[in-house]
Amino acid sequence: MEDRHFALLVIGFGKGGKTLAAAMGRLGKRVAMVEQSAEMYGGTCINIGCVPTKALVHRAEHPGAGSPAEWHRQAVDETRALTTALRGKNFAMLDTIDSVVVITGRAEFLDDRTVRVTAGEDVLDLTADTIVINTGAVPTVPPIPGLRESAHLRTSTGLIDLDHLPNRLAILGGGYVGVEFASIYAQFGSAVTVLDAGPRIMPREDDDVAEAAAGILQGAGVELVPDARVTAVRDLDNGVEITYEAGGRTHVLAADDVLAATGRTPATAGLGLDRAGVRTTPSGAVEVDEFLRTSRPHVYAVGDVNGGPQFTYISLDDSRIVADQLTGRGKRSTADRRFVPYTVFMSPALARVGLTEREAVERGLPVKVVRKAVADIAAMPRAKIVGETRGLMKFVVDRVTDEVLGAALLSVDAQELVNLVTLAMRHGVTASELRDAVYTHPSSTEAFNEVLATPGKEY
Repeated sequence: MEDRHFALLVIGFGKGGKTLAAAMGRLGKRVAMVEQSAEMYGGTCINIGCVPTKALVHRAEHPGAGSPAEWHRQAVDETRALTTALRGKNFAMLDTIDSVVVITGRAEFLDDRTVRVTAGEDVLDLTADTIVINTGAVPTVPPIPGLRESAHLRTSTGLIDLDHLPNRLAILGGGYVGVEFASIYAQFGSAVTVLDAGPRIMPREDDDVAEAAAGILQGAGVELVPDARVTAVRDLDNGVEITYEAGGRTHVLAADDVLAATGRTPATAGLGLDRAGVRTTPSGAVEVDEFLRTSRPHVYAVGDVNGGPQFTYISLDDSRIVADQLTGRGKRSTADRRFVPYTVFMSPALARVGLTEREAVERGLPVKVVRKAVADIAAMPRAKIVGETRGLMKFVVDRVTDEVLGAALLSVDAQELVNLVTLAMRHGVTASELRDAVYTHPSSTEAFNEVLATPGKEY
């Protein structure tokens, strides 16, 4: 590589970075994509995040032949094959663009325009007009004595690739990652215990929604331990021993593996951001403005590393914002985002958008809250057809404008339904219009006809 100067240099092969690199490459701009591992071409989502975890969700919901251990092993093998295929397609997506070069190695800033890439004894110093940091986030391991040293410690990255099915799985954390894995492994046949430091799982959700989710997990055999403070982890010959305090007593839990599901930390270690003059927040994220510019205006940060919502679709939208800065009018910003939905892929899925009932009441808004258990929704035969009648649907509606302010959908197809609700919210479609719309039959969407006609609680 004789010319080591690029119009754009992207550090990290995640969704936002690869989309931006491809777009700029197709415009004929010279682009370098630096990724530290060939096993991460395509980024977190397809390799160790959304795709493999949701593949395991699907396979856990549809039992295969053989024993639970054999069924689990087949699911892991099929998931590996899927991610391998997608990894190759992602590499080809950039490698087939003449003006884009993919470089595998670890990147660090030497100054605000120079990045050194190291791979073994090979070293390349690259410069660029624009640099995009897209290094994502990594699982957080809490400072519990003995945990980090345990041979049985798993993070979300390691658990999805585990060859054996744990007979007993302990999960530290009752947030969304912990809940997803609890649901997956309980269905595979593991005895799952969730040790949650808080009074209940899913602290961001309304009490009734979290209670319904907890009931589903417990019905699947998951043990939920609230207000649990883990004090020590110790390896045994045949597993691991976890000591925790709860209810004023000290308890000991034996498990085969322990999952640390206590959040993710922006991956900025070793990047040399101080040499580039790129500031970080107290949480370790790269500090950005609404246009995703760092403290160096030609350096941007997209995706999980910038401290925003840790969703692949947010990373994709980040790429649009930066692309508008580089080739457009420079007007698009994070302030344009309204009503960002999310889904927790337990079984069935929990999808939510907008305000919770608690948030609306705390703000003193004039609202009506309607809710109905899925099992009681006569206009939703699809739930009975597919044999999944667990969960509830809940809407928070402005009593004055009739606009939908928020929704929580714990039901079959929730991950799809929430996108329709979100679109309605963004465009001012009222609750009455959603209630009276004509939907296909039998579908999950037609539940809106009944749920939104239900008498609600008014504030």
